Amino acid sequence: MRQSIQRFVVAGAGTMGVTLARVFAQNGYPVTLWNRREVSLTKARERIAQDLAALEGKGLLQEAPEAIAGRIHYTTEFSVYESADFVIENIAEDLTVKHDFYRQICQYVSPETLLTTNTSGLRVTEIAQAVTHPERFCGMHWWNPPDLMPLVEITKGAQTGDAAAQTVHALALSLGKKPVIVKKDILGIIGNRLQYAILREALHIIALGAAGPEEVDAAMKYSLGFRYAVQGPLEAADLGGLDIFCAVSNYLYPDLNTDQRSEVLNDLVAQGRLGVKSGAGFYDYAPGEGEEKRRRRDEMFQKLWEILKEN
Repeated sequence: MRQSIQRFVVAGAGTMGVTLARVFAQNGYPVTLWNRREVSLTKARERIAQDLAALEGKGLLQEAPEAIAGRIHYTTEFSVYESADFVIENIAEDLTVKHDFYRQICQYVSPETLLTTNTSGLRVTEIAQAVTHPERFCGMHWWNPPDLMPLVEITKGAQTGDAAAQTVHALALSLGKKPVIVKKDILGIIGNRLQYAILREALHIIALGAAGPEEVDAAMKYSLGFRYAVQGPLEAADLGGLDIFCAVSNYLYPDLNTDQRSEVLNDLVAQGRLGVKSGAGFYDYAPGEGEEKRRRRDEMFQKLWEILKEN
């Protein structure tokens, strides 16, 4: 595996791939955004130009947008992988599609090229079945939006070498992120397992009729959400007293939801209430309201990170 990473390739020009290409470029790295379809790359150029202009308008860029954009190249050619030192894949969350992709690029990449997948749902070990020299392959899961969310989860597959994981960890640090190495290849990694455990209980509370979406969201934002921005659940338990947490868990755990399916969630999906994308989910959204909600969210993420980044 190469000790010096100079040539980056981001595979897939969807929302994650486009933003990651910009993140690498903003941190001074030359990067190539690869996609099978040229039309997606055209849209990617437009999106990156818009994002850089918006960031410049907010005074959040350290250099001119043109300098950053100049470090991003675009291609549909597989030959770009011949000179790649590092690849991060962001294509469809479909094991067959990913296997096809890796079988193709492994015909081009050097055995020393570091390969990573941004999967949030598939097992790294299963994806690695199509990778030659799987010791250089690991998960590198970014949270959306990847330019604002600090966490990067680096997952070791069954054959991932320590050197690969540590190199990706160091790279994430150089990008100003807060990386963690996940030593066992588990579904959902860390963050999604925690997220869906909370979501399941939130849906259960609604199903019980104990509270509605507004009350559940408020309870989360102004208690646990507020606390967890400063300390994790295990730190909170230590500070609160493990004897107290143990006593509460002994009577509360049996009453928590363990269903394998949420009727509340499935009913909403069956009704076509998919959230902002359809104009309605748990809440109703007027035209443009969803985008405004995202804009306010991103501004708050930026402010919060400025407070927490040195922690």
